[in-house]
Amino acid sequence: MTHALDKWFASYLCQLLRRRVGRREQGPLRLYVALADHFEPFRGSRDLEAARRRLRPWEEHLPRLCSELADAAGRPPQHTFFYPQDEYHPEILDRLAALCERGVGEVEIHLHHEGESSAELEDKLASFAELLHRRHGLLRRDPLSGQVVYGFVHGNWALDNSLPGGRHCGVNDELRILARTGCYADFTLPSAPSPAQTRTINSIYYASDDPDRPKSHDRGRPVRRGGEPWGDLLLVQGVLALNWRRRKAGWLPRLENSDLGAHRPPWPERLPLWLRYAPRVEGVEGVRFLKLSCHGAPRRHFEVLLGRTARRFYRRLLRGGFGDTPVEVRFVTCWEMVQVIHALERGEDAP
Repeated sequence: MTHALDKWFASYLCQLLRRRVGRREQGPLRLYVALADHFEPFRGSRDLEAARRRLRPWEEHLPRLCSELADAAGRPPQHTFFYPQDEYHPEILDRLAALCERGVGEVEIHLHHEGESSAELEDKLASFAELLHRRHGLLRRDPLSGQVVYGFVHGNWALDNSLPGGRHCGVNDELRILARTGCYADFTLPSAPSPAQTRTINSIYYASDDPDRPKSHDRGRPVRRGGEPWGDLLLVQGVLALNWRRRKAGWLPRLENSDLGAHRPPWPERLPLWLRYAPRVEGVEGVRFLKLSCHGAPRRHFEVLLGRTARRFYRRLLRGGFGDTPVEVRFVTCWEMVQVIHALERGEDAP
């Protein structure tokens, strides 16, 4: 068992000890839940018919699933599709946009890349954001600057050149490039068991770019009530922990990295672990943020993400499968999650 533990275990141990000695949470919690899908219908090929086959189940079954479920505010689960620039096809994006118009989610930007200069990467991101907005009616413009803004997930987890040898990135000033091209937040992490994993875990934080070194987001400044935006980029992480209730070989804990799929079904014992380590805005009690992730295009994940397993999972969420703590679930897109985070940062109440 490695799980890139050399990168994050010390941080995890500190959090584990703090939660054991800290006071028990009083009263109900509000949990904002977003699902970030690294949605890759082409799977690295240019086979349009295969991409169509992978998209059809989502067009048919996601609206049906959402019609059967509602959170405390009457809202269905929201699915944020992070679509890869390197798999762009106008038909697929048009169909995905039409799906999202049915009130089930939004589209943001995913990118696999390697070998570009900083200037080439900046042009690629800015051009793709404009294309999604102008051609497909996706994303949104900042009302003050007029710039198209987007959420981001880095392909192969290699944000800011964080893999050894510069694989799958190669650009040390990527955080600044993301900021200049309109990225409102990154949702890549956690990345364990990948060596791209940061020392900062289970956090919502700002990172400042050092263009002379990779992985500038390894550390940062947590978002806090009454604080202000800082640095170059906001990062919203999912939960990273060790699951001792479901072990491999009878004694090795399984890695909990907030991923959903056929390989990591939403077992009931995962829910209390998510709640225990769900990121928060510092200084705010009673509110947590759970960012889950998946790779939704492969057919093998259908049952977990769209089928009966998905229905059972969402119903368990809604009826309080978190142990003794009463939890009010609110389904949000990744964009909406960040708006709640900034509201709390400004000292406002959670909407």
